[in-house]
Amino acid sequence: MTWNVPNILTVLRMLAAPGVPLIYLFCDGEMAALAALILFVAAAVTDWFDGYLARKWDQQSRFGAMLDPIADKAMVVLALMVLVGASDLNGWLLFPATLILLRETFVAGLREFLGADAQLLQVTKLAKWKTTAQMVSIALLFLGLALDGGFFWSLGLILIWIAGALTLISGADYLRKSMSFLAGPK
Repeated sequence: MTWNVPNILTVLRMLAAPGVPLIYLFCDGEMAALAALILFVAAAVTDWFDGYLARKWDQQSRFGAMLDPIADKAMVVLALMVLVGASDLNGWLLFPATLILLRETFVAGLREFLGADAQLLQVTKLAKWKTTAQMVSIALLFLGLALDGGFFWSLGLILIWIAGALTLISGADYLRKSMSFLAGPK
């Protein structure tokens, strides 16, 4: 493994992911939501910077390519878990969050099953838009909780439904791309 700035940013994002639920151990209410928002946004920004810097400085690595999507999924899954709990299991959040968790688990399992053939499931533009929609909606939902609901919470709910739809579409795309490997002989 190569320790370079892009990989360090990815590792820091991975370590920040459990920080969001950890915040709720020590804070509650609007203060917890604000602290979670700050940590989540800071970690989300590293998602853009690590890829940009890796390409700009020609420091792309197998380690970074492996850990980057895991860090993204850890951030999204843990933040959604916290948001669903903090919203008292709001069904308008719970349903798209469930779809997102289902797709992320499905694609991870699909990649595991495909093994060496998993390179056919390279990250697509649609998947990048999906991740962006997830992260922006989660930030808006934390902001809505910090401000006790209102406009940002409603906007976050609308965007999480859009993110849920993009999540399903990108999951179906990955399934379509892997069908020849799934239908073939064992």
